[in-house]
Amino acid sequence: MPELPEVEVTRRGVAPHLEGRVVSAVTLRRDGLRWPFPADLAQLLSGRTVRSTGRRGKYLLLEFDHGTLIIHLGMSGHLRILPSAVPPKKHDHFDLVVQGAAGPQILRMTDPRRFGAVLWHAREDGDIEHHLLLRGLGVEPLGDAFSAQLLYRETRRRSASIKQVLLAGDIVVGVGNIYASESLFRAGINPKTPAHRIGLARYEKLAQAIRVILAAAIEQGGSTLRDFIGADGQAGYFQQSYFVYDRSGQDCRVCGAAVRQIKQGQRSTFYCVNCQK
Repeated sequence: MPELPEVEVTRRGVAPHLEGRVVSAVTLRRDGLRWPFPADLAQLLSGRTVRSTGRRGKYLLLEFDHGTLIIHLGMSGHLRILPSAVPPKKHDHFDLVVQGAAGPQILRMTDPRRFGAVLWHAREDGDIEHHLLLRGLGVEPLGDAFSAQLLYRETRRRSASIKQVLLAGDIVVGVGNIYASESLFRAGINPKTPAHRIGLARYEKLAQAIRVILAAAIEQGGSTLRDFIGADGQAGYFQQSYFVYDRSGQDCRVCGAAVRQIKQGQRSTFYCVNCQK
């Protein structure tokens, strides 16, 4: 599943092609994906200008004067910027056509497994942060509100493992399975450790690790897992830098011990028993 770095890479890739552009057409090739498409989306967006692009956790936000288009890539989705003449393929479900400097361009959403979403939040319905899908999200891990003090304070009554707390997304958002495993390794914290047993000093290391890992992943174009590619069609390269994720049985890059794999909440966790205490 595309995680925060992949969505941010996508946002940065599409932003120059969308911001300040007028929507000329919307094409929907099915009734919906995870949820139905807004029935009147073409009427809502045609002739309107994309004012800015944003991101909240794993949600891409296209801001208009009268509301926000919310796009989620689901398990296998990706967005591409294409010339208007490129014909759709089997899993191309949504096109947003804008007038570019050199003619019309398409923002095309491809989603083979159809767990993604394209939704609309009208300005009259209040701030986008109040949308049902966004209002329960934690702070952004690359924002000023994220800190070791926040992690420490919000986990004093959390007996769940630190890995599961990170994935829950209600304290800090967007630290998905890949980057939680890598951040815990960098901080030297065993993923099975109950969150309330971790002290402030160790949370200082974890908060810093999360920032460094996510920033590095964005810089390297994200990770290529399953069908994810960037908006320019290029694959990410961060997976070549993994220390533990998806390296079960291989030697730890630091101590040489075998990387272990366990299941936590139906998700695979990878860690080194020597480096992570």
